[in-house]
Amino acid sequence: MAYRVAPLTRLIEQFEKLPGIGKKSAQRLALYILDQPKQESEAFVNAIIEAKEKIRKCSVCCNLTDEELCPICANNSRDQSIICVVAEPKDVIALERTHEFNAVYHVLHGCISPMDGIGPEQLCVKELLTRINAGEVNEVIMATNPTVEGEATAMYLSRLIKPLGVKVTRLAYGIPVGGDLEYADEVTLKRALDGRSEL
Repeated sequence: MAYRVAPLTRLIEQFEKLPGIGKKSAQRLALYILDQPKQESEAFVNAIIEAKEKIRKCSVCCNLTDEELCPICANNSRDQSIICVVAEPKDVIALERTHEFNAVYHVLHGCISPMDGIGPEQLCVKELLTRINAGEVNEVIMATNPTVEGEATAMYLSRLIKPLGVKVTRLAYGIPVGGDLEYADEVTLKRALDGRSEL
């Protein structure tokens, strides 16, 4: 008969649902939480609940925020004429680490992936086109990951945007094919931004 404590098993199962967390890591995390004072565990739970309740999409760029506008869109010193299109909010965080990009972003919240049932309708494409049609955008940088889905998304968006008279560029391949922006270092991301090319 296996040793099993139902609440602990449920906690481990919840941690296992997190990306990159296997059974042993989930077990370590669950036991760590149980070893913390109740006040620390409650603070952890409250932080999750608060994030779920307060964080929403920015009304302009669709990045995550707890206000109407994210801090980047609300910053008047950012160049509003250049939009860097990324797949996920984590990509904005990665690019911001370079301290080299002073324009704005647009977060799609995914990439086109017919195998997973994700088409343009499930992404924040309409919001991007609304921003471009407002007439202040001169360049759109496609910064989706260099994967099949990322390339398909970049090409799809490029075909929509070019007829609007806006320059469309792609990040240079300082980022390895199959890699994620989230794991690239600052120098690689800076070179990728500096060496972007027109689609």
